Amino acid sequence: MPRVNLPFLDSLSPPMQALAATVFTWSLTALGASLVFFTRSVSNRLLNIAQGFAAGVMLAASFWSLLAPAIEFAEKQGVPAWIPPAIGVLLGAAFVGLLDKVMPHLHPGLSRDEAEGPPARWSQGALLLAAITLHNIPEGMAVGVSFGAAGANVEGATIGSALALALGIGLQNIPEGLAVALPLRAAGLSRRRAFMFGQASALVEPVGGFLGALFVGGALPLLPYALSFAAGAMIFVVIEELIPEAQRG
Repeated sequence: MPRVNLPFLDSLSPPMQALAATVFTWSLTALGASLVFFTRSVSNRLLNIAQGFAAGVMLAASFWSLLAPAIEFAEKQGVPAWIPPAIGVLLGAAFVGLLDKVMPHLHPGLSRDEAEGPPARWSQGALLLAAITLHNIPEGMAVGVSFGAAGANVEGATIGSALALALGIGLQNIPEGLAVALPLRAAGLSRRRAFMFGQASALVEPVGGFLGALFVGGALPLLPYALSFAAGAMIFVVIEELIPEAQRG
């Protein structure tokens, strides 16, 4: 990917670059949730298309922004190029799968009785918020690791690819914010409270982005594992969450 020259970002450290990028992705979640102030419903077909688009963007970003640089860096370490990415992908998927099992949550479009994870007396809003937050943890982490790799001058990892990843995640955050806010509004919450729940689902992204970039900077030999871990987490989200949610509608 061609080098992107952005003086503002170039003047920041990789963790701060990741923080700025994930604040942007959070802002698009807030934008999606804010639509609850202007509409009572959105076409299911439109939301399904948006979810499918998001799944495609995240799958592409998982390879081009994360797995491809991981493979190139592993080759330079003198180990079989497939081993670190394979281990990282499996660990990333297992990590999100474990979170899915231990955190009570409710996917958009399902009834309160279909909540997953351990039984909990949480409100419907809290369960919906937990479900979208589960999506956003690996997304923020992936952006952070991508900026960390670019800051370490890893071949194949650039500011441009990190920005493309952040943009793709940000675009798919718009329907996610709306997917939390609209059902809550329909359930009787005020527009303001529905919006607050919707935007809060992405507040973990700046934290994950900053910590992901910080980790990469302090553990460069583990970079191919970190990149592929983030890719595995995102791929799990696509297969286990985004595609089924699009089909459910």
